[in-house]
Amino acid sequence: MARLRLLLLAAVLALTAGTCRSFEFQEATLDAIHLGFKNGSLTSMALVQHYLGQISRLNPLLHAVIEVNPDALRQAARADAERRSSGDGRVGGLHGVPVLLKDNIGTRDVLNTTAGSLALLGSVVRRDAGVVTRLRRAGAVVLGKANMDEWANFRSAIGTGGWSARGGQGKVSAVVGFPLSLNCLLSPTDLAA
Repeated sequence: MARLRLLLLAAVLALTAGTCRSFEFQEATLDAIHLGFKNGSLTSMALVQHYLGQISRLNPLLHAVIEVNPDALRQAARADAERRSSGDGRVGGLHGVPVLLKDNIGTRDVLNTTAGSLALLGSVVRRDAGVVTRLRRAGAVVLGKANMDEWANFRSAIGTGGWSARGGQGKVSAVVGFPLSLNCLLSPTDLAA
């Protein structure tokens, strides 16, 4: 019986060895994320997987994210590998931190840039917007595109907000524990770090 308990304990420990031991995802600050990276209680992969899980669980109700980057996990794995191989832990700036971009911020990768409109779905963006270039240079993981008012609510000063043909009616402007969103996290000077 004792041997069975030990085997069971060993199996549980083996299964949890690669997971985040004590990192608190809910309301995590950038400083807490950096500390988690530095002390080994967090990886970019775990952070991205957590937020992808939150999107999968909450987005059918909230309609906050209209597209997830299929390359996000690869970007996170690359950030973890860079952090491991750098020797100094390389935890500054936004290295390995997932961000969401509003759908009117241009990205040259596989993500659509539609400003919430079906008219632009599938259009090709030739280059990243300047802010995206700076985010990528800082090592940020582009997690996806956030829903927004179609055309940034250009059509009416009296119309209802939060609606787009592509993303539907959004239910929130910010959700506690959701990925960091570019429009509420950063000022232009933050990206220089």
